[in-house]
This record gives sequence, C-alpha cells and structure tokens, in this order.
Amino acid sequence: MKAIAYCRVSTVGQGQDGVSLAMQQERVAAWCIGNGHELDAVFVETMSGGRADNRPELQKAMSLVCKRRGILVVYSLSRFSRSVRDTLEMTEQLDRSGAHLASLSESLDTSSAVGRMVFKMLSTLAEFERDVNSERTRNALQHMRRTNRRISAKIPFGYTLAADCTTLLPDAGEQEAIARILNRRAGGMTLAAIAHSMETEGVKTREGGRWYPATVASILERQQKLAA
Repeated sequence: MKAIAYCRVSTVGQGQDGVSLAMQQERVAAWCIGNGHELDAVFVETMSGGRADNRPELQKAMSLVCKRRGILVVYSLSRFSRSVRDTLEMTEQLDRSGAHLASLSESLDTSSAVGRMVFKMLSTLAEFERDVNSERTRNALQHMRRTNRRISAKIPFGYTLAADCTTLLPDAGEQEAIARILNRRAGGMTLAAIAHSMETEGVKTREGGRWYPATVASILERQQKLAA
C-alpha cells in the first residue's frame, strides 16, 4: 500500500533545527518498512496546531492519500490534529475515499480490523462527551432562565436588570405585552399579525424600534424555553 507521511513541528525553531522533524520522519519510514508499505511522499509543516483547514501541507497530504487510496502515516494524533472534531472528520474523509490513517504513538492503524474498531470506540466516546457537555449547557441555561438570571449581554423583553447586574426583574408593562402575544398566538394569529397589533397598540420593543415577525418569534421562543 502507498504510504503518505505527514510531519509537523509547532515552531520555526524546531523546523530549522530539524531534530523533531527528523525523528518523526525516521519513525515513519521505519514503520512503513516494517509493515510492508511503500513511502510515496512526505509532507512537512512548520506551524502551530490550529485548524486543519489552515494547514496547506496537511491538505496536500490528505488529497494525495485519498487519490492513491493509501495510508496517511503520522507520528501522533497531536501532530495530525489538535481537535477531536477535525480528527474524526478527516478520518471519515479518508474512509470514504478508501484510504486509511496510521498514528505511531497511539499504535492506531485503521487499515486493520482492530484499528477500525478502536477508532470507532474513540469516535463514540468523543460523541458521547460532546452530547454530555451540550446537555449540561442546556440545563445550566434553563436553570438560569427559570431563576431570572442574566445569561447574555442582551436583556430579554419583559425584564429589567437589577442593581447587581445579574438578576432580571419582571417589567410589569412588558410582561403584560408578553401575555397578549401568547394569547394571540394561541388564538391562531400569525407572527406578522401579532407584530402589527403591537405596533397599533403603541407597545415599544426593547430597543424602541418597530415590531417584526422575528421580534415576536424571539419572545415566543424564550417563553417556550421557560416552559420546557
């Protein structure tokens, strides 16, 4: 199988010194020989981790290995990508092209059944972690809304900000307007019709501007989140 090597150092000094790059290339070359792969090309990058799409040599390596349907060999996943999401997306890209990924430090090789199984496990764990973090964030924001705590720079319609700059205090006039909006929506009025009724009744938006369907939708969305 054709092997494409990708080596990266994070500083110009490392690149000029060549020690880190030399070690990576030496290890990759030895691995290819030991596993019966032909080292077809080596791409070298000298820059910090960053996003994968901002690293031109990595993109060249990805393009070539996909074209050759070979195996992309890296010294470690941290050299390949600093982001779990980028790693998963690029590995999926390789898989769709019939190419593979090998990371020497982690002893990971997706060209083998065991390697694919391990990577799928890592992918599942990463997805689980993202879901848990997302759920925690939603729950925290929901708790803050229900306890009238400020969650953004913009004060929602229906409230004013207390002296502590954290607590939201109900505004009687705006709360009454919210009640009318909810009743009218429950009665089947469109967002545009509700916005027009607010304009006709002289109700001011938080910014003092015109009422638009999107303004009404934003208020209704927040009320739905409070009721959830």
